Amino acid sequence: MLNRPSADEYGAHFGTYIALAPDGDLQQHLLTARSQTAELFTSLTEEQAAYRYAEGKWSVKEVLGHIADTERVMSYRLLRIARGDQTPLPGFDENTFVAGASFDDRTVAELVEDYEAVRGATLSLLRGLSPGAFLRKGTASNTGITARALAYVIAGHELHHLNVVRERYLNR
Repeated sequence: MLNRPSADEYGAHFGTYIALAPDGDLQQHLLTARSQTAELFTSLTEEQAAYRYAEGKWSVKEVLGHIADTERVMSYRLLRIARGDQTPLPGFDENTFVAGASFDDRTVAELVEDYEAVRGATLSLLRGLSPGAFLRKGTASNTGITARALAYVIAGHELHHLNVVRERYLNR
């Protein structure tokens, strides 16, 4: 079980997501969240998944694609840092990623399948890390961060976007 990272393990801009991550067994949370997130999105029709709550905002499909893409990026960072790589890792522009992905051309089922595959890979990575690997620190987006903090970022980032989907897209 991972303990919540201390404030000196990450930069302030990651703090919002880390604060959203639940206490307790983070890996179990990520496993449970995989099913819950898949269930939420598969309950939507294609029309509901294409909805944008305002002009210029992402569709529901794009939000799900963004969750998966960001998890890919954060897991890659986590892997590099956990393995002791000290190469500074660049940031990424989530709007560029979404614009280049054509998520709206895919079905909800395809996007959910992709999300579940990414989460499965993240869980496999986390299961294979030693306690010491989680504490290794590297640089991502010009900020010092530990592998453990990145695991929490993954959980909190997903929760942030699920809250947005429920409040602004589905009114739940």
